[in-house]
Amino acid sequence: MLNIDTSHLKDRKNLLAFSSGVDSSALFFTLLENSIKFDIALVNYGTRENSFIEEQNAKDLAKKYNLTCYTINAPKFTTHFEKNAREFRYDFFNELIEKYNYKNLLTAHQLNDQLEWLLMRLTKGAGILELIGLEEISQRTNYTLIRPLLKYTKDELLNYLTKNSYPYFIDESNVDEKYERNRFRKHFSNTLIKEYSSGIKRSMEYLKKDKATIEKQFETIFSQKELRVIKLHSYSAKSRAIDLSLKKLGYLLSASQREELDKQNSLVIGGKWSVEQAEMFIYISPYIKIGIPKKIKEKFRVAKIPNKIRAYIFKEDIDISLLTP
Repeated sequence: MLNIDTSHLKDRKNLLAFSSGVDSSALFFTLLENSIKFDIALVNYGTRENSFIEEQNAKDLAKKYNLTCYTINAPKFTTHFEKNAREFRYDFFNELIEKYNYKNLLTAHQLNDQLEWLLMRLTKGAGILELIGLEEISQRTNYTLIRPLLKYTKDELLNYLTKNSYPYFIDESNVDEKYERNRFRKHFSNTLIKEYSSGIKRSMEYLKKDKATIEKQFETIFSQKELRVIKLHSYSAKSRAIDLSLKKLGYLLSASQREELDKQNSLVIGGKWSVEQAEMFIYISPYIKIGIPKKIKEKFRVAKIPNKIRAYIFKEDIDISLLTP
């Protein structure tokens, strides 16, 4: 049995992102062995010969263990497959979470994934907050994202499945080097994990502690829907605070965007997110354009609500008295 922390899983409604691959299969059977109640959700991209066999496997497992299995066929993405597939996948999960009131979304990311992320971000220019992109527990807008397997390597999960004769499939697209992550996996992370897994595990723990120390330089003082108000305890924490907050909202900043944040106090990120700084406070919301009545505009002005944030607050009918620092 794999040793996982079940304290955030018991007596909660859990949804497992499932693919029939090694990682999610290992988490599937680990949850069963720990008597954790959960359902599964699978996205069929239809890009491989085994895609529909793997989907049927998910349905068969759900029937065997009396779980609910949700599946969906993704459209054919002709460009930016990884980005579009991820957005489609999480939109699907979000719909299920909202419709059926799931509290936790479980994903089967493991140590190899964590190292791949670190190496990829390292080559693009990143600090500690960006290097440690995968956390065991992350709070999202309407659910908690939990990754129980981060301390295990891919080989450890494979050995667990083999030892217990649990079924799993190998996704052949994981070796296709047209995807950046696969190139890092083949040429760097897999070799490092095989030779230095114990040291890498310790390093990840040290980095997480360092990250927690940095995060004490700011705090989120207001959170409602997709609006965030952050209080800085140090001006130097600005870009880190924004990066972490947007990451929790599902948006990853590029290196150039982080540089731009250091230069400006008011901007729109990727055409999607408004980011405003007013003294030691950071305001983040979705970027929208709608008309606001004159009387409401005056209330916003008196309350010193930054301009780019106002439309979202008005649209969502958020009480501005709660935002006044």
